[in-house]
Amino acid sequence: MPLLFIFLDGIGLGADDPETNPLARAKMPTLRTLLGDQPLTASSAPYHGERATLLALDASLGVDGLPQSATGQATLLTGINIPAEIGYHYGPKPNPDVARYLLNGKDKRNDTIFSWLRADHKTAALLNAYPDGYFKGINSGKRLYSAIPLAVTQAGLPLFTAADLYAERALSADFTGEGWRRMLKDENVPLFTPEEAGAKLSELAIHVDFSFFEYWASDYAGHKQDMDGAVKQLEVFDGILSGLLDAMSADLLVLITSDHGNMENISTRRHTEVDVPCLLIGSEEMRTKFLGENLIAFTNLTYITPAIKRFYS
Repeated sequence: MPLLFIFLDGIGLGADDPETNPLARAKMPTLRTLLGDQPLTASSAPYHGERATLLALDASLGVDGLPQSATGQATLLTGINIPAEIGYHYGPKPNPDVARYLLNGKDKRNDTIFSWLRADHKTAALLNAYPDGYFKGINSGKRLYSAIPLAVTQAGLPLFTAADLYAERALSADFTGEGWRRMLKDENVPLFTPEEAGAKLSELAIHVDFSFFEYWASDYAGHKQDMDGAVKQLEVFDGILSGLLDAMSADLLVLITSDHGNMENISTRRHTEVDVPCLLIGSEEMRTKFLGENLIAFTNLTYITPAIKRFYS
C-alpha cells in the first residue's frame, strides 16, 4: 500500500479567528468536507470521520523556545526528539548538531525514514523538482540542503531535476508550475490547474511505496504576515486536495503534517508554539494501521516515523 506524505511547512492548528488565521478565513470546501464541515483549526481536533482523521501533534517536544524547521523536520524524518537530544530548537537549515541525525552513518538509530525504507527494499521518492540553479548552489557550497533533501540524498536517492519536471515525473514546489514560469522565467514547465496537479500527485505517488512532497511557501507567507497570499495559497491547496481525492486509488494513504506553527497566526512574524495537524486521508483500515489502536497516545512529532514503519510492517 503506497503512502503519500505531504509536508506543509509552518502550518499550526490555530484559533477560529478569520482576522488572524487564514485557515479560518480561506474557502476550503474540500478540506471542510473531509473534517465534517469544520476548518483546519485547533477546535476541530481530534476528529475521526469516514475518510479522514485529524489529530493535534505537539511540535515543542518539551524543549523551551519556539519550534524551528531543522529540528522539527529532523524529528519527523527520524522519530527522534531532536530538540531534546541537542537541547534546543534550531533552523531553518540543519547545523552540524542536527545534520548528524540525518547522515547515513553507522549508528542505525539515526536512520531517516528514507534510509530505513531503502534498507527494507521499499521504493521512495521526493516528488519535488529542483531547478538547475539549486544544484549549482549546492555543488558550489553557496547553498545548504534543508533537512528533507539532505535526508533523501543521504539515503542514496536522487533529487528530481528540471528535466523530470518537463517530463511530468515530478512537480514544482508550488504544485502547479506557475512559480517556475513567473520567478524562473521557464516557459518549458508544464502548467496545471490545482485539480490537475492533485491528480498528477496521486498518479506519481501510486508508483512508489513512499512518496514525499515538500511545500515551503506556507512558512514564507507566515513570516511575511501576508494574509491575502496565505488565503490564496490555501485555496489553491484545497483545489490540489480536490484533484487528489478524485483521482486517488483505494489503496493510497495520504498524510499531511507540519514541523511547527506559523501561518495560522498572521499577527506575528515568528513561529508559534501551537500544535500542528496530523491529517490522514484514506480507508479506515489504513488509518488504523498507521495510527495504531490508541489514537489518544499519538501526541507529538516523534510518532510519525514509527507510524510509517508500522504501516509497512
